[in-house]
Amino acid sequence: MASVLSIFATAILPILAVGAAGFVLGRVKDVQTDPLNTVVVYVLAPALVFHSLATTTIAESTLLQVVVAVVAYHLVMILLAEGVGRALGETDPLLSAVVLVSAFSNSGNYGIPVSNFAFGQTGRATAVLFLSVQGVLIYTLGVFIASRGGGRGGLDGVKRVFKIPLVYAVLAALLVRYFGVAPPTESTAMVTLKLVGDASIPLMLLMLGIQLSQTDVGETLRTVGVVTALKMVVAPVVGVGVVTAVGFSDPTVAKTIVLETAMPAAVTPLILVAEFSEGQVAGVSLAEFVSTAVFVTTLVSIPLLTVTIAVLESGFLF
Repeated sequence: MASVLSIFATAILPILAVGAAGFVLGRVKDVQTDPLNTVVVYVLAPALVFHSLATTTIAESTLLQVVVAVVAYHLVMILLAEGVGRALGETDPLLSAVVLVSAFSNSGNYGIPVSNFAFGQTGRATAVLFLSVQGVLIYTLGVFIASRGGGRGGLDGVKRVFKIPLVYAVLAALLVRYFGVAPPTESTAMVTLKLVGDASIPLMLLMLGIQLSQTDVGETLRTVGVVTALKMVVAPVVGVGVVTAVGFSDPTVAKTIVLETAMPAAVTPLILVAEFSEGQVAGVSLAEFVSTAVFVTTLVSIPLLTVTIAVLESGFLF
């Protein structure tokens, strides 16, 4: 019990504290997150991604394994969620929302900080790569899934992947590593990038709290049980299976990937559903359904992530 409490205090409580500050701020002030999101997406997160990948001690072969594992995990979860949804008789647009919420983790403004607190620099670098690969998938496969839900065509949405600075930050970092031209870690350029990148973590947590403060659970609360079970129970089990199948030599990388799969639902599906899908669930919009799913999975994640980290740190799995 002491170990679990210690993990909660060191890995989860700091995240909750900053997120709670954002939640309170969102309640007492009318804070618009769109400008903050723009700053994160176009400045802070790319700096975090480039610095983390350019300076990580993770081997290139392991980086490739991470990409394979992340892609495999998402494909398996999409197929599972699709199968469960159809077995329950769900049809689009709700089926598309179920798949999106179940498959895509909040690997950014929740996953990176938790992985950083739990597994240090290796955990953060792995989480950053997980986020980068997922970003490509969500604006390709994710847009396709959302657009089939009765909204507009998703071609323009797919094109967004080429406008995401994270993608180019990953490519740039891999290139400088490959050619051995990455600036020294203590150089002014890298210190500056680290300073800018580190600023993204507390800001992302504040944004998460603000977004949750603006969520109206309302009538949709009873409709999110299935997606909560898929995201918070089934997804980490799939993560363990995928990581085991890939076979990582670095146990910290393997643990971090599993931890990322155990994160609550991502916020991005809310954006995709709002733009590309139309319809209602239990008399409320799909956007409200997804918002409630994000809210509920985030609350449920507090005890589940604490236990997950305890199991991973015990060395029982890897």
